[in-house]
Amino acid sequence: MLYICSPFKITKMSKHYETVFILTPVLSDEQAKEAAKKLKKSITELGGKVINEEHWGLRKLAYPIQKKTTGFYHLFEFTSEKADIVANLEVIYKRDERILRFLTVSLDKHAIAYSEKRRSKLSEAKPNKKKENASA
Repeated sequence: MLYICSPFKITKMSKHYETVFILTPVLSDEQAKEAAKKLKKSITELGGKVINEEHWGLRKLAYPIQKKTTGFYHLFEFTSEKADIVANLEVIYKRDERILRFLTVSLDKHAIAYSEKRRSKLSEAKPNKKKENASA
């Protein structure tokens, strides 16, 4: 854990993480979202705070995994002060048969700035799409 020492108090610094996982295409769209909801709940139970969640939907895989060529992609961006959250989270991912692949990375300050910039662009793009659909 990282600690910042000051003459007044000692505070823990939380680390930023990003995890992407691919769910099996055998699931329906609702089942995939339900599985992601369960995994989000497990992040919060382990002491993390989910900052951003993106459901990318059903996409083609670069190569077959377990004889499957597509999968539901999902991304979570979260923070945690606990150092063992990634290890515990990966145990949960490995035990879940619905997950084909997963990757969790720690974000540095440049990646955090990029993800905030990307989130702001996504939030600006969503209202524009709604306006286009309303006018059509």
